[in-house]
Amino acid sequence: MGPLAVLPVFYDLKDRRVVMTGGGDGAAWKAELLASCGARVDLYVPAGELGEEMTALLGSDIVRGAIRHFDRPWALDVFAGAGMAVGDVESEAEAQAFRCAAKAAGVPVNVVDKPAYCDFTLGSIVNRSPLVVGISTAGAAPILGQAARRRIETLLPPGLKGWAEAAADIRASVVSRLKPGPERRSFWERFSDLAFKAKAPESRETLDASVHAIAASGAQAGRVTLVGAGPGEAELLTLKAVRALQAADVILFDDLVSSDILELARREAKRMLVGKRAARESCKQEDINRMMVEFAEAGKSVVRLKSGDVSIFGRAGEEIAELRQRGIPVEIVPGITAASALAASFGISLTHRDHAQQLRFITGHSKRGDLPDDVNWAELAGPRATTIFYMGGRMAHRITDRLVGEGMDGATPVAVAANISRADETRLHGRLDQLGAIVDRIGVDRPILIGVGDVFGEIASHVAAFGEEGAEPDGDRIRRITASA
Repeated sequence: MGPLAVLPVFYDLKDRRVVMTGGGDGAAWKAELLASCGARVDLYVPAGELGEEMTALLGSDIVRGAIRHFDRPWALDVFAGAGMAVGDVESEAEAQAFRCAAKAAGVPVNVVDKPAYCDFTLGSIVNRSPLVVGISTAGAAPILGQAARRRIETLLPPGLKGWAEAAADIRASVVSRLKPGPERRSFWERFSDLAFKAKAPESRETLDASVHAIAASGAQAGRVTLVGAGPGEAELLTLKAVRALQAADVILFDDLVSSDILELARREAKRMLVGKRAARESCKQEDINRMMVEFAEAGKSVVRLKSGDVSIFGRAGEEIAELRQRGIPVEIVPGITAASALAASFGISLTHRDHAQQLRFITGHSKRGDLPDDVNWAELAGPRATTIFYMGGRMAHRITDRLVGEGMDGATPVAVAANISRADETRLHGRLDQLGAIVDRIGVDRPILIGVGDVFGEIASHVAAFGEEGAEPDGDRIRRITASA
């Protein structure tokens, strides 16, 4: 868990008394929000200080009976027995006085737009009650919080409200019939998947039947999901990948998977680094296979989290074969491969029809740590194709020699990127006969991708070319080309 600026807490205010002061628009919004939570709001403010919104709110049927207006200022005697105090005041002196009075009565306090006097803040809300999402920026950027709310609103279908209500109805049956652990998780995962696929919740009878079927079948078998984590940036994960991470009991992740992606996983999930990197101590493939099997056979939901796409140079074939041989269910969730991220980063199409009719992904080294000798290098040196070399940084000089030796023009455009899509991404482009020097300049201690072909001649001028120095702009980020250590 990374550091938290504040602790998100959901507070039950039903039938509890809340003390408020202030007649402005901010106070009106807070009063309506508190009333919608079932609180009994006592508003202390002279009638002459009520704004239009507060006046309209007090006269509406929506909050009738939930908000009582007292035509007087607040005083020390109003806080006794309250569950919360909210003040919308102008001066710092009154804000401090309101806070001190509330604290003396043991009441948590919020002063609108004055974080220094607050025990808690009220952030932006996504309402699918009883499913409620709260968003806070710890008072630093309320508008940013509102923008985050708008984004989340688009991801959560309105029908989730009905599903959340159905969950409350069925919860007692689940607790009484299903054992804690795999049985309950199996039901709730199925329930949650349906909630995002179906507009309306299933009938109570259908849900009861599902609970009964799981209870009759006993403990559920474990399973493994191979998940592509993409090139590194968490926003490039698919929604299906995020759901798999949030349902996992165990996550076996590669060395290249970013911490931002792991933050999206279920908090209770066991995380285990099983990465394999050149020139470093690595976890053996046999050990990874063994761990997947052991956890799955123990009834766990296992995610094997791989950088990029599962099916491209990730040794997924060996893992799938082992799992199937053991009779363990396995599912594949594809991810964005590094070549696609390379194209996006350089702002080009890998299959621009004026330049390429083929797209080829080639591993940059063999099992022996040398250039692969089972590919047709003469064909790779042919025209009108785009070739992407994965994990080819240490072989850059030899790639150039081999392609030029097979007849490829040394002036053929190339593009090189390290740590694609990450904050420290580095990019350079140039000519094939400069490839070794380009990679030397970037350094081979980070994951490197090499692109060769005429499409890279389309790279815009804002991307640094080999021989240039300094910074290259890219949106709101600056990436510096640094010399290799």
